[in-house]
Amino acid sequence: MILSNSDLRAIKDLMEVTIEDKTEHFVTKMDISHLPSKDEFYKKMDEIMGELKTIREGQEILTHKVYRDHEPRISKVEKKLQIQSSV
Repeated sequence: MILSNSDLRAIKDLMEVTIEDKTEHFVTKMDISHLPSKDEFYKKMDEIMGELKTIREGQEILTHKVYRDHEPRISKVEKKLQIQSSV
């Protein structure tokens, strides 16, 4: 079977549509130009992790202080009300 000119044009049109569909999914340099570089990303992540570490350490100190301040008072209340300590 020999292909006619109209058959060849139809194949060509189909290939163009297929290629255009595929190229729409490519990521270009322009698409990612607003993203930070690896170095910028890691630098910012280091800053954020440092802040998170500081917050967690502060939370531990605060928790210990609250426990230290409240423990004697709670023990007195438990003793006065004759409540069994849960700890």
